[in-house]
Amino acid sequence: MVKTIALRHMQVNQRGIIRHITAQGELGRRIRDMGLVPGTPFTVVGRAPLEDPVALRLRGFTLTLRNNEADFIRVDVEDDADAL
Repeated sequence: MVKTIALRHMQVNQRGIIRHITAQGELGRRIRDMGLVPGTPFTVVGRAPLEDPVALRLRGFTLTLRNNEADFIRVDVEDDADAL
């Protein structure tokens, strides 16, 4: 089963697909300009020791986001309970 969560709550090596961006104005435009648009698949490849920022791998490059930016990005992920 697929569930939608904030990107901030994803774990390292977890994969997802961007569902929608909730940020408006300049921040929303900046997030989209970085290639984070609905339908884009990505993988969380790392986190800093204090969990901020988060590193994503998408479209052939690695991108880092602060958690306060990742809060505006809703993603679809596989529910781990279904894998059991």
